[in-house]
Amino acid sequence: MSSRIVDMPRTTGSALVVLDGIGLGVADVVRLADGAARPVPGSEAMRRVEGSWDAARLIAATGRVYGRSTGVGANRNEDVPTGAAAEHGLRLLRSHAGAIGEELPAREVRAMLAVRANQLLAGGAGLRPTVVTALCEALESAAHPVVNEFGSVGTGDIAALAQAALALAGEHPWRGAGAPEPQPLDNNDALAFISSNALTLGQSALALHELRGLLEATQVVGALSLLAVDGSHEAYAAPVHAARPHRGSSEVARRMRELIGAADRPTPPLGRIQDPYGFRCLPQIHGPAHDAADALEEVIAIEINAAAENPLICPEDLAAYHHGGFYQAQLALALDHFRLALTQVARLSTSRLSSLNEPVFTRLRPFLADPEPASSGVMILEYAAGAALGDLRSFSAPASLGHAVLSRGVEEQASFASLAARQTLRVCRAYRLVVGCELVAAVRALRQRGHVPDPDLPVGRALELAVSVLDEDPADRPLTHDVTAAAALLDRFTEIWRGSEA
Repeated sequence: MSSRIVDMPRTTGSALVVLDGIGLGVADVVRLADGAARPVPGSEAMRRVEGSWDAARLIAATGRVYGRSTGVGANRNEDVPTGAAAEHGLRLLRSHAGAIGEELPAREVRAMLAVRANQLLAGGAGLRPTVVTALCEALESAAHPVVNEFGSVGTGDIAALAQAALALAGEHPWRGAGAPEPQPLDNNDALAFISSNALTLGQSALALHELRGLLEATQVVGALSLLAVDGSHEAYAAPVHAARPHRGSSEVARRMRELIGAADRPTPPLGRIQDPYGFRCLPQIHGPAHDAADALEEVIAIEINAAAENPLICPEDLAAYHHGGFYQAQLALALDHFRLALTQVARLSTSRLSSLNEPVFTRLRPFLADPEPASSGVMILEYAAGAALGDLRSFSAPASLGHAVLSRGVEEQASFASLAARQTLRVCRAYRLVVGCELVAAVRALRQRGHVPDPDLPVGRALELAVSVLDEDPADRPLTHDVTAAAALLDRFTEIWRGSEA
């Protein structure tokens, strides 16, 4: 993960995201992380925060409340003397602000701040309202606290959030201009702020947003490859998917028909009976990845709008409920599932790349080479894509298999959702490069065959865009720049995929 810190410009546009603790979405988190929108706390949500703050102080003053009038973890049974309660909060933050490793990029830290501000507005933390205002001020500016990479095992991003809390208190550094005024944090604020998985959720939102777009773009690339080998449309026929009605696969097949202009009941082609799996099984492999993305987004949407702090302050009952709502099993499992599904999609892309190198399917020279004897053409792309796929496969190992026993045994389980989120972010680059290799080969094959699809079709627009960017020279030469350019094109292909839905 990059340690480069990029200062975000102060947002000057009119786009607003209302933080109300109820309706924040993944796309909203991305816009706030990128500085493309300004956060505005909802008035009703701020009233919830104020009511929770008042209730929390009253409860802590009249009874034992974890983290406010007691220690934390294995120290949960140790009472904090009344006279030392305020200082206890700062000591707790100082002791827990021990995240290690590289500094996180501004974008990831800003995503964390956006999620935490919205969660606080759900009204269960019992934390002073000015903290929410300070978080929104930071999101409007170029400022973000220094946050290091490691410190969570999926039961709360306590180390990263303690660093952010100390920055809010004026004891920890910020990057960029426009840091908010220091906040007077005490025992009623410390645990209330850090009892969250906001960093993990912010990273998950960023990764899902990018990878969902790349998944959509991959189908456009697959459609170009299908045209390059004169592939059959039968695998996408409506009756095939009505007979086996998985939602994701049916939708992928329908979208493929739209991309290439295929009929719902296409006429079987002359020649070979059926295509390789890279083309024939595309709906059955892309479909589950779309389903996994939908499932992950549902989990993230619940969590970024949840009052999951422990204890939960309930003003209606004037009670502090101690619980395990911070445990991120749902998120860890959804992230693991999504990465495994994406790995299958990327592996299928390498299968199509192999077909594009095979004269049996393209009726061109091996490896789409030029006429010079023994030319290698795009041979190396199979090796490069395989290497990138190896990284992707490594990052897709299930993080939820991890285990930890912490704090003198009282915290005897961990979800490792934090690791799952980091791995999902790392998948983005490797996945993009795998599909970029296929795109380079597909465009070369279409050029060599002189095949130009209808420009009114989405696949025609995709090819038109690709040929305007990718070098047409078929001579043996380094293809690094070609793959880099193709990988960058995928975001434009996402727009084409989504436009085909209209």
